[in-house]
Amino acid sequence: MQPVTIYEAKTHLSKYVEQAELGHDVIIARGGKQVVRLTAITPHKRPVQFGVLKGKVQLADDFDDDLPAEVMEGFEGR
Repeated sequence: MQPVTIYEAKTHLSKYVEQAELGHDVIIARGGKQVVRLTAITPHKRPVQFGVLKGKVQLADDFDDDLPAEVMEGFEGR
């Protein structure tokens, strides 16, 4: 792509952002000299690692038991 002037970039910014998102770098020039490259940001994804907390987290044996009546009453607003 040919370099665009700062004026063109300001006037048609959304068009150039769209082109950058599609993978086309947009070069912006001032006074005929290339000064800036508009390029898309690729999100950095970390790979999922299963079992990282194995042995580090413990749940009580009664974790999924019913709550006491007085606690449930508090949640229910009684």
